[in-house]
Amino acid sequence: MQITSEALERVIEELARLPGTGRKSARRMAIYLLKQPEEEVLKLSDALVKLKKAVIRCSVCGTITDSDPCPVCSNPKRINGTICVVEEFQDVSTIERTNEFRGRYHVLGGTISPLENIGPDDIRIRELLERVSGAEEEVNEVILALNPDAEGEATSYYINKLLLNYDVNVTRIAYGIPMGTELEFIDEATLSRAFASRTLF
Repeated sequence: MQITSEALERVIEELARLPGTGRKSARRMAIYLLKQPEEEVLKLSDALVKLKKAVIRCSVCGTITDSDPCPVCSNPKRINGTICVVEEFQDVSTIERTNEFRGRYHVLGGTISPLENIGPDDIRIRELLERVSGAEEEVNEVILALNPDAEGEATSYYINKLLLNYDVNVTRIAYGIPMGTELEFIDEATLSRAFASRTLF
């Protein structure tokens, strides 16, 4: 005997596939949607369809956008010659919120990860080299702003090695201790990186 609706179960199954969403959370969301007025659910449905149809990747930097090139790449006030390399498009938003970086971006779309069969040809390294060597923009500095994990380090090392063949400065963002944190709560790897990345006071 079927206790619940087949349509409801299907929605729960689909929602449970979202990252960080278990079956219980998916059930709560599905029941919430079921209780909403039809026009509210249709607005959500329409927004999801538009998400897939309207959002594209910038042909220059690779971030997600509604227009090509994206607002950063087409902004004449951005500083030419400096490219910040990040793993994913959400990293662009994170850096932009700091109001510290005024150059341009390059989104790799991932990192080198042999365990997941992701090699250099599977991410946008070739496009980065084309930008560095191309006539469109004279690149003076490439800032590597990848996550400080094993994959991010391996990818940074690989890119740095490739860029040795070009007339460009390769830098990386400093990693260290966050403001307001006590030393006793910092892990050894972060503390080691903080010492290695120390600068003059």
